Amino acid sequence: MNSMIQMDAEVQQSNMNVSFFDLYHRNSFKAPARTTWIDGWKIEYMAIAQPETMHNTPIVIVGGAFQNFNSYKYCVEQLLSAGPIILIDLPSMGANQQISNRDTGISAGTLELPDLASMLGQWLDIENLSKVSVMGMSLGSVVASSFAVQRPELVDRMILMGVMQKTRKSWRMLLEESLHLMKEQRMDEFGQAVILYLVNHAKMDKTRMSPTAKRLFFRQMAEFTATEQERYEINCNRLLRLTDVPIPQCKVLVACGQYDSFTLPHENANFALQCPEMEFAMIANADHVPQLQRRKETMSLFATFLQGLSIHNVEGIIPMTRAQLLTLERRGEERITVQQPMTLLTHRHSDLQLPTQIVDLNYFGILLEFTEGLTAQAEQYPRDLALHLEDEEGQFKIECLIFDVGSTQIRALFKHGSFEVAERLMRYIQRQKEAVVVLEAVS
Repeated sequence: MNSMIQMDAEVQQSNMNVSFFDLYHRNSFKAPARTTWIDGWKIEYMAIAQPETMHNTPIVIVGGAFQNFNSYKYCVEQLLSAGPIILIDLPSMGANQQISNRDTGISAGTLELPDLASMLGQWLDIENLSKVSVMGMSLGSVVASSFAVQRPELVDRMILMGVMQKTRKSWRMLLEESLHLMKEQRMDEFGQAVILYLVNHAKMDKTRMSPTAKRLFFRQMAEFTATEQERYEINCNRLLRLTDVPIPQCKVLVACGQYDSFTLPHENANFALQCPEMEFAMIANADHVPQLQRRKETMSLFATFLQGLSIHNVEGIIPMTRAQLLTLERRGEERITVQQPMTLLTHRHSDLQLPTQIVDLNYFGILLEFTEGLTAQAEQYPRDLALHLEDEEGQFKIECLIFDVGSTQIRALFKHGSFEVAERLMRYIQRQKEAVVVLEAVS
């Protein structure tokens, strides 16, 4: 009897799939999003399928803060081999422009990430979707994880990419700085900063992100409308308030780019180690946006996992065992010493100059040594000091965020609000490395 009931349920789900999903064609992404309203909040979604996989478990994709449905066009084409796809934008996420409740006027900023996860569960109930696999990337990974814990009975498998359980100080500081730039309407710097935080510029030779993709990404950020700026602030503050990401108990694939500098590989690995039924893989030669840099490999990994097949033979993927995750390197870029360590920090709004000495640095930050008493003076200006550097091209400077202060030393993050300065810094670092090699050869 129980098996008959289960078969009836499967038949009902299968019949529902046929009526709920639109058949995918090359112009599917030109169609307007479908909408469902829940207590004054708007859910926007697309539901598409191919006939040969129409009856498989649907795959719900919860996007990050900025992606629109068109961002996933080429990703979806590969994933349809695993099952029908639902792209969903919850209020103020993705391309959903809703920033206040239609009925009450309350701000979408009052919706925390677990609230959005709860709304996703409500939506699945309304649409009579009884079992789904869920994919969450970046900000979407937090919503997906929360949903899996709130409604485990609805989840078959889960993919999380760019996830960490607890946020680190440097990560929060960079998000806060992006908000400062936006509020100061330094939108060119803001657009470049967001991309330089998400894309690991120090590994561009490995990730080979196309200049066109980077330029389009930048224009999207720099040309934010007032509504888009408000949505960015809402989503940033949601992340800044985040204290803990819940651990899903379902079968989960945790993935990240090999050179992800925004949600570090060891942070993704730490999250994965807490999941009872997990698989873990890095996408080789990618950073926080593997879907832009290694789309074929990334989507092949996801489709393979969703179909219940082994991920170990997927090309361009680095699968890792629990034992290997425990020994994953925490540090990213090596720190180097420089040939002319004496330099200055200057204030961007005054004539203040603080002499200092570079202990070591890399693309992401620097350790500085001061004479007694100057660290306290520098500490008063945590985001307004710029480091002066000099190379064969002349002098240049890069703004800093003070991260940690000791009695005579300060550790700072580089702000990276300029593609030009970021590339100049990379050339400077390379020359320092080459000088060390020459000196070692001579000695």
